[in-house]
Amino acid sequence: MVTCELTLADIKNRASNKAFAKVTILTLDIETYEEDLRTGNIGGVTYEEFEQVLEGYKKQLQVWNYITELIEKQ
Repeated sequence: MVTCELTLADIKNRASNKAFAKVTILTLDIETYEEDLRTGNIGGVTYEEFEQVLEGYKKQLQVWNYITELIEKQ
């Protein structure tokens, strides 16, 4: 059995990379959803439902920005 021991620095680096990747993807998703909302390309959901989804993504982005900040401060 092969074990992979990571140093604390490795773990922090990987955590930072994952958090920044999540922030990037959420930012792109928000931009796409805002454009979809502007153009009316919302599929089979109501405008209000689509807005709720978009607001959920914005809240997630705030949380992930905070997580990224915490990781970087350590």
